[in-house]
Parts: sequence; C-alpha cells; structure tokens
Amino acid sequence: MQLRILVLPGDGIGPEVTREAVRVLRRVSERFGHQLVLEEGLIGGEAIRRTGSPLPEPTLQAALAADATLLGAVGLPEFDDAPPDRRPEKGLLGLRKALGVFANLRPVRAWPTLLEASPLKNERVAGTDLLIVRELTGGLYYGTPRGISGSGPEERGVNSMVYTRAEIERIAHVAFRLARGRRRKLASVDKSNVLEVSQLWRRVVNDVAAHYPDVELEHILVDNCAMQLILDPRRFDVVLTENMFGDILSDEAAVLAGSIGMLPSASIGHRRPSGAWTGLYEPVHGSAPDLAGQNRANPLGAVGSVAAMLEYGFGLKDEAAAVNRAIEAVLEKGVLTADLRPRGRPAQTSEVGEALIAEI
Repeated sequence: MQLRILVLPGDGIGPEVTREAVRVLRRVSERFGHQLVLEEGLIGGEAIRRTGSPLPEPTLQAALAADATLLGAVGLPEFDDAPPDRRPEKGLLGLRKALGVFANLRPVRAWPTLLEASPLKNERVAGTDLLIVRELTGGLYYGTPRGISGSGPEERGVNSMVYTRAEIERIAHVAFRLARGRRRKLASVDKSNVLEVSQLWRRVVNDVAAHYPDVELEHILVDNCAMQLILDPRRFDVVLTENMFGDILSDEAAVLAGSIGMLPSASIGHRRPSGAWTGLYEPVHGSAPDLAGQNRANPLGAVGSVAAMLEYGFGLKDEAAAVNRAIEAVLEKGVLTADLRPRGRPAQTSEVGEALIAEI
C-alpha cells in the first residue's frame, strides 16, 4: 500500500518527537511492505518566522493532497501577544477546518507499568481504558459572532457556542460506531441544565441512539464528568463531547495515563477516493518550548499518533498493533523519559525511539 503522508514538525519539542515517530513509521512500513511517501511542511510559529503566516498556502495544499498529516505541536511564547491571525494556533485551527476533520479521537489508557507515574492512587487508575470523541469544527472555537469590541468600562468580549443538528448527528454516529467496537457504552457530555445548545445536543444524541440499541447511553453533565474521570475512570468506555468540553476533559484525563506526553490523537473527516480517511494525527501535548532541543521530550504520544494513523487513516490494524506492542514493551523495559518518573536515569527522546525500532 502507498502511504502519502505530510509531516509538520511544528514548534518547540514538535520536531524532536516527530522525528522519532517518523522513524517508527518507516520501520513499520518496511516490515509490512508498504511504500512510504513523505513530504515535510511548515506550520505554527516556525511558519510565521519563515513566511509570515501560521498556515502557508504550500502547507495547506500539501495537506489537501496527502492521505494523512502527522503534526508535532504548535505554539511559541514570542507570539503570545500577537493578534489572533498571527498566532501559531491559528494555523492548526485553519488546517482542521480546511481538512474537514470533525471528529477528534483521544484514547486514554493506564499502562500497568506507569501506574506509579500518575498522581492518583494505583487502585483508582488501574484498568482505565477509555476513548474521548470530541467534536472538532464547531462550538465556541468557531462560532460567530465573536471578537472584542468597545473601550473602557464598555469593552466586551464575545464568543458563541453554536451547533446544528447535522453537526451533532455526525459526531454522535462516529462515537456510537466506535462504542460498538469496544465495550458498547457511551457517555454523552453536556451542560443541559444551563445551556440551550446542550439541550439540543442531548435531544439529538437521544435520536441517534435509537439507531444503536446495542450501545448503552448515559448522559452526564460536564462538571460531574470532570469529577468522575478522577473518582472512577473505569466507568467510562467512549466519552462523546462538544469541542471545548472535550479539549478540557481530554487534558484532565492525561493524569490517568501518567503524563500528557503519553496521549495520542486522531482527527478524522471523510473518506478519500484512495480509501483513506481525511486525517490529522498529533500528540495531545503542547510544544513545551522550555524542553526544546534538549532530547528530553517524551515521543510516545507522537508514536501513538502514528498507530492511530495506521488504524483509523488506512485501516492497517496489524501495523497499528505492532506499534502499540512496541510501546508496551518499551515501557515494561523501563526506557522512560523524565516525565514518567523512571527509577534510574531518564531516557533521552532518541533512546526511546531506538528502543521502539528494536521492538518492531
């Protein structure tokens, strides 16, 4: 199979973790006999430095032409006070919109060898295996009207949480289908006791649930969900959320995995003529510029994103399983970066990569 992939290393630790992810991808492609066609592009702060735009036109066109896009991270402190259209994050939001990737999948697993790395008690975290399905192209991050207007005491900021029935139905079907392939439990998150948009969300999810009688549906308010993720994470299988709620809850869930550096993500949209899903794959962590260039960052979130790309983007489940088995083996052998609290010397980013390649 030919795998045409755009690689966007991005900012901060992005190039370092992406480098190891690409090495793993090359090894898996060699082992299973796939033809790997890679192209590299600019996005985020590095793109602004070189081109003046967080999403240069060549990057956008390359992403539209590729079967999948692998992203490192975006964000640099030097742009914190820049106007919205000149911030690195604008490039990521623009890329998601252009690709039409409306479903963000964030698996969260408590690896047995990393229970000590979580700040929660071992018995509370052990056995956690959940999937957060986050709507990615609607809600507060894209709704209008938005902006800052006025001055003095009358200066005001406005953002609008907007969802249509069609947008909710689309993401709900994705979540229910994924639940069918897991433990057949789905928790839909909203704030229907306060927000009208959440009342619509709950009503539409109930309508979609009628097509999946074999999946157990639970509605849960977002504040209670945030608490239950810590108190009883094993109760969750698939968690369905709108955009902002999913952004917050998936980062909170990082404590269950021991480090945000462990979490991969897949953002998927529609099928292309090649059969691959339109997809953007990236670790959940940020650019961590304070760690950049030190060979200390945890690459496992990026490598896990490669596994997600193989499974969801290309339907290559055996290849994805090979990557995940390598991750588990490396964790069991104690090849751990500093964020995972190793008992001995922390491993370097490149050392984790070498260990993964050896396992594959």
